[in-house]
Parts: sequence; C-alpha cells; structure tokens
Amino acid sequence: MFGSVVVGVGTAGFVRIRDMLAPLPSSAAEKLSVKGFISRRTLEEQQGVKQITVEDALRRDDIKVAFVCTENAAHEENIRTFLEAGKHVCVEYPMAMTHKTAVDLWDLAQEKGVVLHEEHIELLTADFKQLKKDIAGKKLEEGSLHFTGGPLKPGFGFPAFSGIARLTWLVDLFGELSVTAASMEEDQENKYMKMTTQLMTKEQKPLTWIEERGPGLPRVKNINFCFDSCTMTQLPPAAREPVGLFMQDLVLFSQKLLGQVPRDQLHAERHRVLHCLELADRIQQLSQQGQGSAQDA
Repeated sequence: MFGSVVVGVGTAGFVRIRDMLAPLPSSAAEKLSVKGFISRRTLEEQQGVKQITVEDALRRDDIKVAFVCTENAAHEENIRTFLEAGKHVCVEYPMAMTHKTAVDLWDLAQEKGVVLHEEHIELLTADFKQLKKDIAGKKLEEGSLHFTGGPLKPGFGFPAFSGIARLTWLVDLFGELSVTAASMEEDQENKYMKMTTQLMTKEQKPLTWIEERGPGLPRVKNINFCFDSCTMTQLPPAAREPVGLFMQDLVLFSQKLLGQVPRDQLHAERHRVLHCLELADRIQQLSQQGQGSAQDA
C-alpha cells in the first residue's frame, strides 16, 4: 500500500481524497491509502480524513506519496519538498511556471528514484478521445482553438501556463509545435485578458490558440480545424464514460507507482509535458515583449 497525503483541499484536493477513499474496484488505485491532508488553514476533518503538518508528512514512513493540489504558484516548492524527502508526487498541471524548473524537478525525481506525475485530465475526456479518433489519418491545413472562461484567481500564473491544458490538446493532436508570434491584451481593472498565439506544426501548417478570460464569459472551447478532406467546427458528441476523469488519472498514477507503465510511454509523456512547458515559456516571453513595446510607444 502507498500511504498518501493531499496538499491543498480545494476542488481537486477534495476529489483526490474522495477517490482514494473509494477507488475503482480491481484497479491499481486500490493500492493508495489517504493518511491525511495539508492546508495553510486550520480545518476540521475532510471526508473523515485528518489534517496533518508538512513536517509530519515528510517524517512519517507510512506516507510514500504526495498529491499537490495547490494554486499553480506553489507547485514547485511543494514538489521539491516532497521529492527531496524521497516521496512520489502527483501534481495538477502545470508542475512549474518555467520549463527549466520542470526539467530540474524531473531530474530530482529520477535522482531520488521516485515517480513524478503531472495530471492531464483534459486528455482523458470523452470528447477529446473521440476528436482524436475522428482526425486520425487526416492532414491538417490550418486550425484554431479559442478557449473562453471566467477570471482566474491570483496564483495561477501567465495564461500560457494556467491554460496549458489547451496547448497540450494541440500538441497531442498535431505533434510538436513551434511558436511564431504571441500577444496579450489585458484590462486588469475589469479582470479581462486575451492571449493570442500563432503556432506552426512540423509540416508548416498554422494553428492559432486563443485564451480569453473575463467576467461573464462562458467556459467553452471553440475549434476550427481545416483538413484536406473536411472542416471540423464542433467537438464531436461523445457518451459520458462511467469512470470519472480524476479516477482515470489516479489509476494511471498508481500504475506508474507499481511499475506497470511501459518505459516508452513514460518517456513520451515526459517529452510532451516538457515540450508544452517550453512552448509556454516562449509564448510568455513574446507576449511580454509585445506588451513592453506597446507601453514604450
């Protein structure tokens, strides 16, 4: 059994505790056992699980795993703390706010001989799985992905990082990408922002990724993918799956702990995660250069 602690008890932390208390029967997730949770606040028991301190979690031999479910800005510190103590770590995306930091953390996990897993439930959704099937064999000519949603709370970082799930979609669908341009519009007083990124596939086909957030904006992904044989402007309908997204991710993480995931799959996942973080770095750099130029003008 892998005794576990959950760091942060917002929505994701609550679901992690719930899923470990009632894991998918006959799955690898049954090997996880939640031993406590950590929060900056002093809280009552959560779903029957008691609050413990970071020091307790690091010291206890029966705690082998940490689930990091804090705001993005606190991910790096928490991951590093638990890796240094020789604990396995599962973290909600993104694991870090720079590509270099993520490389350092992954190297540390390798040095310590433990698993570092970045959650990507967006790749597990039924509509994404169906979309991937539907475009198989088609040649992209150009495309766009426009995400809208409400304002983010502080601590979630630059939109290329807080919205890295959408970037991960594009990389998983169309392979490695390069950034050709990026810009950022922001109205802090009205909590509005719009990041526009121009990407290029290895086949030199253009993709546009827009991340737009503001009060009253619906949480929606709008796609427009033009292929050699057709154009897709809507996500395909897909039946809801019986196993929840976080439970699917929990099973995958547990399989990694048990050594059940093939080495080439682990390598491909690490490569994809680091590639997306490297793209996010570049997008932030170009966007901020543009903002600086606009202010100078």
